[in-house]
Amino acid sequence: MSVRDRRSRTAAAITLAAALTAGTALLLTGCDPDPGSPSGSASGRASGSAAAPVKSPAPGSTGNGTTLNGTAGNGLTISNGTGTVVMDGTTVDFGAVVRDLAWSPGGAKAAFIDGAGDLVVSNPDGSGRTVVARNPGDQVWSHPAWQVTEGDPEGIVPKDNLFFAAAVNGSTRLERVSATAVDGTPTVLPLNAGAGQNVQPLPQTGNTWPNGGGTAATGTTVYENTGTGEVYIRDDYLRQMGGALAQGSEPALSPDGQDVVFVRSVDGHDHIFEETAYARTARDLTPDATADDTEPTWSPDGSTIAFRTPAGIDTVAVGGGAAVQVSGHVGLPAYRS
Repeated sequence: MSVRDRRSRTAAAITLAAALTAGTALLLTGCDPDPGSPSGSASGRASGSAAAPVKSPAPGSTGNGTTLNGTAGNGLTISNGTGTVVMDGTTVDFGAVVRDLAWSPGGAKAAFIDGAGDLVVSNPDGSGRTVVARNPGDQVWSHPAWQVTEGDPEGIVPKDNLFFAAAVNGSTRLERVSATAVDGTPTVLPLNAGAGQNVQPLPQTGNTWPNGGGTAATGTTVYENTGTGEVYIRDDYLRQMGGALAQGSEPALSPDGQDVVFVRSVDGHDHIFEETAYARTARDLTPDATADDTEPTWSPDGSTIAFRTPAGIDTVAVGGGAAVQVSGHVGLPAYRS
């Protein structure tokens, strides 16, 4: 990270710290999260949703319906809880069940939950699988997220961790383990609010769907809380301080750690919203949605959001414009940079 980038990051962090210390919620509009979905998915949040509209395939896509697959050459991958992952215009057999696939910054490694419920790291084709942490058997693990930070002489400590949600005895919490561990022992992720008057403690349970940016995000993570219906931010740069950002669910942090996208219900359907974390405003990226748009993810360059629909995967430009269907394969989208 350059000195200029670090100063920019520090200024943004100070702004966030002031907002959190004041106990200010950055957005006050409502949402409709789905705490009952076992995978954290928002699908089914709006009952009786209309069928997805017919959309034109993206340039370069081939076929139609379930054969439409616009993943060639753009890093987009789609996993659906089987051993087959759609990527680079074709399908890859990982040799194991792949749930909640997440790519490390740079795309050298994949993390996922396998059929035994264990946290696994592998090569991009599923080879070289390592059980990073073994599920004790009485928990449900979901949605691993990478926390990778490059160290520097000015005090940023290098990190290579995996965060994930663990449902234990009906309560969900966030845990972490080293991404290079073998049969490692996860620990509960610390969640601390800022100091000051009228600052409420952060909820320690009901937390799920963690997501981190790239190495430039310096350890920042976003997550949702199913009890409050809010998206939260956790910032290692501020000594693990955090607070609520917006009403919503299923957040994803931009590669530079400065913006977040999330899901919010509007008129009975789930839409994708984008917010600059320090500007306290949000934009509806899919205002014309007539079916549920869920599970958003950022492209590596931060210009495009891919998300799940009942008919497959759509993308929309962060700068605005109409959503475009790029794949008829239904599943969790993720970008391998």
